[in-house]
Order: sequence, then structure tokens, then C-alpha cells
Amino acid sequence: MDRESYNGEEDERGNFISPNSTNQIHRSTFEIGKFKTCFVRDFTSNKKYLFAICIPLLLIFIVYSVDLPHIFPTFSTVHVNSHGSNRMQESELQALYLLRNQQLALFNLWNRTLTYSKCNSSNSNLNSSLDSNSTHQIDDCSPSISFDDFRSALLNQIKLNKEIQQTLLSVHHAGNTSESVAENVGPALGSFSLNTCQKADRTVGRTIEWKPKANRYLFTICLSGQMSNHLICLQKHMFFAALLNRILVFPSPKFDYHYSHIIDFNQINKCFGRKVVISFEEFVEIKKNHLHIDRFICYIAVPPCFVDNEHVKRLKSLGLSMGKLEAAWPEDAKSEEAKKRVIGDIMPKFSCDDEVLAIGDMFYANVEEEWVMQPGGPLAHKCQTVIQPSQLIVLTAQRFVQTFLGVNYIALHFRRHGFLKFCNVKKESCFFPVPQAAECILRVVERANAPVIYLSTDAAESETDLLQALTMRNSKTIPLVKRPGHSSSKWDALLYRNHISGDDQVEAMLDKTICAMSNVFIGSSGSTFTEDIFRLRKDWGSASVCDEYMCQGEQPDFIADTE
Repeated sequence: MDRESYNGEEDERGNFISPNSTNQIHRSTFEIGKFKTCFVRDFTSNKKYLFAICIPLLLIFIVYSVDLPHIFPTFSTVHVNSHGSNRMQESELQALYLLRNQQLALFNLWNRTLTYSKCNSSNSNLNSSLDSNSTHQIDDCSPSISFDDFRSALLNQIKLNKEIQQTLLSVHHAGNTSESVAENVGPALGSFSLNTCQKADRTVGRTIEWKPKANRYLFTICLSGQMSNHLICLQKHMFFAALLNRILVFPSPKFDYHYSHIIDFNQINKCFGRKVVISFEEFVEIKKNHLHIDRFICYIAVPPCFVDNEHVKRLKSLGLSMGKLEAAWPEDAKSEEAKKRVIGDIMPKFSCDDEVLAIGDMFYANVEEEWVMQPGGPLAHKCQTVIQPSQLIVLTAQRFVQTFLGVNYIALHFRRHGFLKFCNVKKESCFFPVPQAAECILRVVERANAPVIYLSTDAAESETDLLQALTMRNSKTIPLVKRPGHSSSKWDALLYRNHISGDDQVEAMLDKTICAMSNVFIGSSGSTFTEDIFRLRKDWGSASVCDEYMCQGEQPDFIADTE
């Protein structure tokens, strides 16, 4: 309150007597005794009127004389005017909106704990009715919410309550007083932190040694899908090469992708401590003028090895010759689904002494699936993972994270292009409306407590704009950061200087690397791009217990008819 001074001026008022009055009182300057007697008599008879006048004057004097702001630091004068009234109304409406959000969140938390409470109660009653010697226990009910999730949700509500108080106090401005009050509402929450998205355990099962024989080769052929499919195919080729004790020959860039731009080719041999893979150029140098596939045994029966006439022509254009394609299991041609195989099925069919062997595309091969896809893969080596992004891509991803994201971010692979039709022919569709997707994303944000989301997507701008508009937490927008093109910020200078900037496959691998480095990852079910990110996260040890597919366990709330 601004202190106002009291002027201390006295009102000079005469005692006016009516000229017509007959009871005039004449007082002499020297008639002191008479004046005193008269004054006392008047005061005694009219003291109640005197008190009525003096008390308000005394209160006014106190108000204007005492330094109230000094005595009461939080005391402030609210100047009510049209502008202040509007600001107060806005803050109240915002506070009501936040209170409603808090009510809904607390009600949802109550429902989740109530389900578990009822479940435990019913189990207790049922178990108590069983014979004491019975070994039956009712344990079908699992908690709807974990204790860590409950603590996290409770802490978020405490923070939201503080925000509501700050919103209501923000309208009262008097110097810095109200600001200090708003900043000190409740306990300081900066020291409170609860991470419910801990790193997942990295457990490695059995592994086998890869010790290839000299002059025995397995020729890699990967044809189906895009780069992510080819990398899965490449992993399975490595597994087969280790089983059959052969050196793996990478395909030519003229027939397949330019792998040396994307993965750390030389690192693979370092991981195993011996020569286990060679490039096509090395293979040509070794074989000189005799580039021939001695045996072509197809793992996939139909179409044979996934190699059609067009691909045969392309292989021959490289100077390769080959014999007739033969199927390892001709009976598979009548089967609609790939049959599961184990090592015992593989060895009798593919073990041979031919110098160069090819088995065709392995993407759809279902061989020891859990073993092959375990963290680090099925082979014994000295690295975290064998197939990983090149060092240039890893460094570029780190520079991007340092520039735009920071240490705590969620990565989202939001696959859309061509996904609507692909998902809707599946038993459970994986294409979600944007508003439903936003709700699912916000649930993960609530658990991870991350301020920013990295968005890897092929969605149209109209979809990402809507997703951004709906991605809000406690009335604040959570930024969706997309990787920009080459700019002067120099975070991508390494790719630019090495002339691989703008390569679609390099940029796709860069996106995967940024996603793999995140605290939490949300993927698109059915996408091999997502699966390769999950593989990297498991291998690098960056996988989180909060990692999941978008809207995992849900169905789209609306599904279009099929054609």
C-alpha cells in the first residue's frame, strides 16, 4: 500500500448564533471560572455525541499514521478498476479450468486405485472361506496402478495445485510483493523428483561363436521392403553365417542400399575380433574372374528366395553367375504362414561344402525368433550391438539432441503414410485418429514427465498441426520437435562435409538414432522402422519400462470400412 500523509489541518469553524436568539451568552476574556464550569457541564451532558465524533477521527488517524506494509509484509491494496477486474476474472476462469483438470485427474486416479481395492477385498473374502490347508490362491487381479505411478500422479497434482494458487495471486500486483508471495506458495517442489520410467533390464541369453572357415561364403540377398526390413534380413543372414561357419558377403550398392553410408561396417569385424564380413568389392577382388554362386538354396519357397527374373538379371549384371534355385522345404509353397524353425531344422538343409552359398531373402524367416532378437543378438561379440548406425550418424544425432532436445525427451515414431490401409486389413487396426493418439501420448508424458517430444513422422502437416494443438499438459503446450533441414546451426555439419547429407536412408537412420537415444520411446505397431528402434534401445541399454506402442492394448475408436 502506498502510504498517504495526513495534512493535519484543523477546521476553523465559528459558533454561529442566530441574531434572533434571546439567550445570548456574553463571555469576557477574564471569566475563566465561569467558562470552565460551563464546559464541564456541557461535556457531561453531551459526551455521547463527542465520542461518536472522536472515535472515527481516531481510526482515520491510525490508518494514515501507521506503516501497515511494514507490519504486515503481505498486505497490499487492490486497486479495483476495469482493467484489474478483467484480469481478476481471467485468472479466476483459468484457475477454474485447472481445478477441473485436477478433479478429472484425481477422479481417474481414484478409479484406478478403487479397482485394485475391490479386487483385493474380494480375494481376501474368498481366500478366507477356503480351507486353511488348501493351496489355492486367487491372484488373478493385478494392480491397476503401481505404487511409483501413484506417487508420480500425486506429485503432479501437488504441482498443479501450486500453479492454481499462483494463477489466483498473479492478479494482485503491488511492486514485487505479490510476485514473492506467488513464488513461495507451498513447499519448494524443485527438489521433488520421481522417475517412474527407469531403464529396462538388459538380459542376454545364450550366444554362439562366429568362427568362419576360410574361403566359405554366404552371399547376402535382401529384397523386401525398405531399409528397416533389409537390416532385419541382414541380422538373420549373420545368424545363418555363424551357424554354417561362413563369411558373410555384403551386397553391392548397385543391387541394394549403400550400407557403408548407414552402418558401421568396419566395426562389425572389430566386435568379433576376426574377419566375419566383407564388402562386395572385396569379394570381387578375392574371386577375380570367377564370380559364381555355387549353391542357391531358398529358405522361402514361394516366390523362390524372393528372387524374380528382374532380380536375377540385376545379379548377372554384376558379373555373377548362378545355378538353379532350389527350395529347402518345397511343402512350404502350400502354406500361407511361415513355419517356425529351429537350429535342428536348419543344419541338415543348408550345411554344404560349396564355396559360395546363397539362401535368398530372410526377412520373413521365422528361425529361433526370441534368440535372434534378444539384446545384443544371438552371437558372441565384444560390442553392445553389431548392426548400429555409423559414427558420423551417431555424432550428428548427439549434436541434434544437444541443440534442440536436452537430456529429458520422449521420442515418437508416428507412422501415417500408407498405414491406414495396411492397418485396417489386420485383425486389430493400428491406425488411430489423431485425438485418440494425442490422449495416448499424454498418458506416457504424464509418467515420463518430459518437457519435449521428438517427432519422427511421415504424416501430413495437417495431421501434425492437429496433434500439436492437442498435445497439452496442465494448459501448457508440449512442443513436438521435428528434425529440420540443413541449416547454419551446424549440428549436421558432419553429414554435409562427408557428402551424405540429403541421403534418404542416412536421414532415416539419423531419425532412428535420435529416437533410440531418448528417455522413453513410443512406436507404431506393425512398423519395422519402430522395431529397429526397439532393437537399438535394447542393445544400447537405453530401453525404458515406459516404452510402448502408441495406444498399446487399445483399438481405434473409429475404423473405416475396407474397400
